[in-house]
Amino acid sequence: MFSVQVGPVAGAAVFQLRGELDFESVVQLDEAAAAALTVRPVPRVIVIDCASLSFCDSSGIGGLVRLYQRLSAQGGQLRLAAAPAPVARVLSLTGLDQVIPVHATTGEALAVARSTGGRAADDSVEIVVRERGRG
Repeated sequence: MFSVQVGPVAGAAVFQLRGELDFESVVQLDEAAAAALTVRPVPRVIVIDCASLSFCDSSGIGGLVRLYQRLSAQGGQLRLAAAPAPVARVLSLTGLDQVIPVHATTGEALAVARSTGGRAADDSVEIVVRERGRG
């Protein structure tokens, strides 16, 4: 089972990913991204918390790239955080860690993003994404 929980944190949106990000589940990441990029104001920073992500295949990488491209086109920043070893390896092998900053913790990613131009803490946005189970 895969899930995406999205919440506002100090002027940013944090996507908490759980489970396996693959061909079947990437649609949930795409839906969360679409929701995040249509709220007003659009969050200037999105942090993907990978701490509970157990697997990521090429479809998952594609979903992260799409989110990065869409957010960047709107002047925003995407950050990855807390990637477990298997996921960090995929990010490294694909070179994605050279394009999207990867941080040890979500707190570190938020702190760096704020110091490089994120919104003030009172500009938080809330995004609601429904959870799906695999059948």
